[in-house]
Amino acid sequence: MNGFDELRGDRTELLITVASLYYELNQNQQQIADRLEISRSSVSRIIKEARDLGVVEIKIHKPVNRDYALEQQLIDQFGLLDAYVLLSSPDHRYEEVLFGVGRLAAGYLQRVIAMLPNDSSIGIAWGTGVYAAVNHLHEDRSRQIDVVQMLGSVGAPDALIDGPDLARMVAAKLGGRHYDLHAPVLVEEPALREMLLREPRVSEALARARGVSLAITGIGTIQEEAASFLRAGHLTPVDLAILRAQGVVGETVGRFFDANGHDNNFAINQRVMGIDLDALRAIPRVIAVACGLPKAPSIMGALRGRCMTVLATDDRTARAVLALAQQDRRPGSPDSSQPGRATNRQTG
Repeated sequence: MNGFDELRGDRTELLITVASLYYELNQNQQQIADRLEISRSSVSRIIKEARDLGVVEIKIHKPVNRDYALEQQLIDQFGLLDAYVLLSSPDHRYEEVLFGVGRLAAGYLQRVIAMLPNDSSIGIAWGTGVYAAVNHLHEDRSRQIDVVQMLGSVGAPDALIDGPDLARMVAAKLGGRHYDLHAPVLVEEPALREMLLREPRVSEALARARGVSLAITGIGTIQEEAASFLRAGHLTPVDLAILRAQGVVGETVGRFFDANGHDNNFAINQRVMGIDLDALRAIPRVIAVACGLPKAPSIMGALRGRCMTVLATDDRTARAVLALAQQDRRPGSPDSSQPGRATNRQTG
């Protein structure tokens, strides 16, 4: 028996009347107070009582289940503008989780893109997470928003997840132009990179990438079971082991970084064609789409390095990231002196 079953008499009728006027007829509290000749504060208390006793039941229909509590923890812990956390099921395959995370990220992108002026441009990286997000974007060719490739072509096994193809896909949906970065993501020698940077088409493309209003990127790991650069053939298991020994925990926009999100101590970054992390941090809005437990240390490093303003992930990965943050706060931990919050690049 619930509280409603125990109600009797006039009080029951009052609760039902107020709830019906408020929820079914959309009358405001003052209108109800005037009609029933009671105070507005009494109406407010009656509405709360009707909910508490089960006279009114509120059900929110969510097309994609989200863990709002974990989202708020991520926002509070790392100073993010926003977070999207998929509430997954233990029997979900990785592909299903990534699909759901991509839908959540697309919802954010749809909202932000709608606010951008028509002469804006957005930057795009590469990978399955980025593809999962932009694949769910609705088509609106009237926006005429340009799309810029932020790092060189990876030559991914699946062409659809490579930067040039993703840029073309998004530009087609938004009715804008796409700008390719005509270079591989990783060259053999730093000298070759310096030579390519002097090419007008390359330097202009990178300047355009640094000027975007919104960036969409993934976060990669250097763990062999989930390393995108290994799958793409750019790195070997030996290369990954060397990077781990140097302190690398992950990469984003092709830049390899340590547990604090620093990327300037690693020689491999002198061979990368694309924007650097300082340029990424200067972009007003950056959404990173990444999920999977092997990526938790990588996501943590990217968060600590302020490489994003918005994170889209799943609940298990989010808990793992927050657990790593908790470890960092323990006295005597290597990173306990480091700040736990990122600074918002803009509000709202």
